[in-house]
Amino acid sequence: MLTILGFAMIATFLVLIMMKKMSPIAALVLIPALFCVFVGKGAHLGDYVIEGVGQLAPTAAMLMFAIVYFGVMIDVGLFDPIVRGILKFCKADPLRIVVGTALLAAIVSLDGDGSTTFMITVSAMYPLYKRLKMSLVVMTGVAATANGVMNTLPWGGPTARAATALKLDAGDIFVPMIPALAVGLLFVIFLSYVLGLRERKRLGVLSLDEVLETEKGILEKEEQPETETVLVGAGAGSAGSGDGKGRTGKTTGGAGSGTDASEAAGDEDDVRLQGLDPNRPTLRPKLYWFNALLTVTLLTAMIMEWLPIPVLFILGAALALTVNFPHMPDQKARLGAHAENVLNVSGMVFAAAVFTGVLQGTGMVDSMAKWLVDGIPEGMGPHMAIVTGFLSLPLTYFMSNDGFYFGVLPVLAEAGAAHGVSPLEIARASLVGQPLHMSSPLVPAVYVLVGMAKVEFGDHTKFVVKWAALTSLVVLGAGILFGII
Repeated sequence: MLTILGFAMIATFLVLIMMKKMSPIAALVLIPALFCVFVGKGAHLGDYVIEGVGQLAPTAAMLMFAIVYFGVMIDVGLFDPIVRGILKFCKADPLRIVVGTALLAAIVSLDGDGSTTFMITVSAMYPLYKRLKMSLVVMTGVAATANGVMNTLPWGGPTARAATALKLDAGDIFVPMIPALAVGLLFVIFLSYVLGLRERKRLGVLSLDEVLETEKGILEKEEQPETETVLVGAGAGSAGSGDGKGRTGKTTGGAGSGTDASEAAGDEDDVRLQGLDPNRPTLRPKLYWFNALLTVTLLTAMIMEWLPIPVLFILGAALALTVNFPHMPDQKARLGAHAENVLNVSGMVFAAAVFTGVLQGTGMVDSMAKWLVDGIPEGMGPHMAIVTGFLSLPLTYFMSNDGFYFGVLPVLAEAGAAHGVSPLEIARASLVGQPLHMSSPLVPAVYVLVGMAKVEFGDHTKFVVKWAALTSLVVLGAGILFGII
């Protein structure tokens, strides 16, 4: 009965948020509370919630102060060169922009923290997606999937958990998996190319003058005098020239048409390509290297585990505010500017604490895991590594990494050992579900992603699940092909 109720609770939650019948925060709180009563343990709801909140409180604190820290770094211009470089690569081509999103998310993921990755990626790419009217769920989906592949780094969490649970060396698990994970990352880049091509066909390619604007007075597109430029893409049918490769359409953009407009812009592109107002009053160019050093030190301290991550971000946010904005009114203004993101994300995390608290406290998650493991046919014993890879997709999506790696993985490893399957193979196979896991409603970082991108969690889920699951299967297939799993 617990198994049925557990799956029913998760299914109800996903259906309601994808159909937009409830907000994620309301669904994360009310649905588990209702099912807790169905299980007959309504009297213990308070205990389950408090326990769940206690487990996620450090994560909530980390996210709150991380948002403040990176928000301040964005305000003072630390990431402007990154944005400028990305925009120069992307131009106004939707295909390049989506590929650039995947590359940026993968590179930033090297720090091992999903929240950091999403904050930097969204901050850099969001203005361009908005200006080109590109699909924001493409941005969140590509970023989450790329981060999921990179989340398997030894300092990212899952590999360390697998090593701890099975008493193995993290290097022995991760290093042989590198070829399969590299294939997974290449697939994400290929996927971003396909999605970008689809966006290019939908929107076309415009000149930079038509889509990049600054606070200095470049008017909105519809307010500009009409000029002619060439749109490239499937939406650009043959007209005028009749060559079938493009059409001349009415657009706006200032100084001329097509290439002439870009050339007329000249050096102004260097300023406008920054994507952020180059004259905003919060810029601190004289403190650029201080802020860069502070950020590198912070990320190094995270990787080296000098202090708990929440403590590091609390100290980092306080120091960044004090040095960059020594006057109290300025500090209050910066905190106020980022308050909405902080409230949205922290609210989601504490609401998720209710969901996870009920799921674990009532025993539903243990019952679900046992049902899945017991359902493995006896004849599949010699192939337990492959079975583990397949099971890692749904289990890491419906469970926390802690629940899967410390609760389920040892059982799978024991079953595999009875048939001569090495625990190392089981541990490696357990990593393949991470691309899908990073979009799980139980992962706090995903709320940073959708919150900053202003995307409905249900829309993100509907879009990303199929692509993330396919990426996981590609990693699994590569692992089997290379003899790693």
